[in-house]
Amino acid sequence: MNPDEILRHFGLTEPLYGAGVGRESIPSSGTSLLQSRSPVDGRLLGTIHQAGPEEYEQVMKTALAAFVHWRRVPAPQRGLVVRRIVDRLRAHKDPLGRLVSWEMGKSLTEGWGEVQEMIDIGDLAVGLSRQLHGLTIVSERPDHRLMEQYHPLGPVAVITAFNFPVAVWAWNALIAAVCGDVVLWKPASQTPLSALAVQKIVAEVLAEENLPEGIFNLIIGPGSTIGERLISDPRAPLVSLTGSTRIGRHAAGVIGGRLGKYIMELGGNNAIILTEHADLGLAVPSIVFGAVGTAGQRCTSTRRLIVHESMFDRVRDALVRAYSSLRIGNPLDANNHIGPLIDQAAVRDFAKALDHVQSEGGRLLFGGKVLDGPGYESGCYVQPALVEAENHYTMVQEETFAPILYLIRYNGDVNQAVALQNGVPQGLSSAIFTTRMNEAEAFLCPWGSDCGLANVNLGTSGAEIGGAFGGEKETGGGREAGSDAWKAYMRRQTNTINYGSAMPLAQGVRFEL
Repeated sequence: MNPDEILRHFGLTEPLYGAGVGRESIPSSGTSLLQSRSPVDGRLLGTIHQAGPEEYEQVMKTALAAFVHWRRVPAPQRGLVVRRIVDRLRAHKDPLGRLVSWEMGKSLTEGWGEVQEMIDIGDLAVGLSRQLHGLTIVSERPDHRLMEQYHPLGPVAVITAFNFPVAVWAWNALIAAVCGDVVLWKPASQTPLSALAVQKIVAEVLAEENLPEGIFNLIIGPGSTIGERLISDPRAPLVSLTGSTRIGRHAAGVIGGRLGKYIMELGGNNAIILTEHADLGLAVPSIVFGAVGTAGQRCTSTRRLIVHESMFDRVRDALVRAYSSLRIGNPLDANNHIGPLIDQAAVRDFAKALDHVQSEGGRLLFGGKVLDGPGYESGCYVQPALVEAENHYTMVQEETFAPILYLIRYNGDVNQAVALQNGVPQGLSSAIFTTRMNEAEAFLCPWGSDCGLANVNLGTSGAEIGGAFGGEKETGGGREAGSDAWKAYMRRQTNTINYGSAMPLAQGVRFEL
């Protein structure tokens, strides 16, 4: 299917509007237009009339009205609605995965994988709908019961990034939905068509179930207006934001200023440690995928490789050979390993980072070219780079959202390697390759990796949805997806029930009339 066929498949024919509460979009009253251009070949995929303040207010009011209804629907029934959405996503997996690949630039197998991730988190949410459990606690007072329960929170704002244009919405929205919340989704400006397609799929299910509009809502508009309204609106008690640390700092200040809640998944500066006991046959493929998969545009992409001195030359040579064999080109061609960066601004950031790190003393080992010529007309293709560097370099301390891998030596024990890994402001994903149990356990112990994700003998990228996803330090500290991450989407209530005939006070306090 070509892009035009995919868009027709989802009914995305122009004019396209950026605000939606159901199957039909809300016509925009403004003149702000957003073009979606494919980084694959530079073609214009579509033009969206962005939402403005009036459309935002209409979407929020519709969401609030829907919440009044949705929170009264029993959670298992909410789960059945999510199951219908999951079934529909399965039916649309191929065209939706292709649309993601065309609009974002990731490989087709990754585009399909992203839709599969939506399906997986939806399946998890369906099961969760029957397990939103509280807790019973023994009371210190006779004839009293102490317990905790969880209630729906309200409208949840979900602000997603371009690199996972649909999966991150699902992590949040499908979990929030079974919790009884309604969702307002602001997608990245680089990937609006993927969001519109998902909105079409979901809205059709809600209409078939005779549910009110406003349970799942979409609002496409500039961050300076729509984004600011979402984070500052007290009617959205929770904001889930995926983006840069800079944006996260600003949003945290605004949301915190109104005493709202937030989940943030921000920058990652992820490292793999190769000890002298690492299995290179296992490690090298994981390193390469972690560094160049999605053209280095994953929050969990491998940015740093911390290698024991005794292994360094072998690892460097193996990586140069592997990088020499990488095929770069149209990501919908299964023969290619790597597609484009999201846009030419990202290409410029890639080039600037390489210039900067070399000015600090870094040594370019391979790659770093901006590609042009036939097949690269969009100007968004680069050759992944290997750079020998030191952990303290300014550019190594920062996250560059591009395929640059820094090779860093260490010559001590595993504790020195862990200190290097932890010695950056970010704390999302981390990994160690070793065949020694004591090294693996040191990496996982309380004074080991300080990241939210810590893996042994596999890379930093490609987390499963069953575990909670998120990081520490400048990564934001929030958690999404599996485990008990669902609790963030609910309000927690402690209840005390007196079923006796006396009124004893806690802590032995006495009060008599």
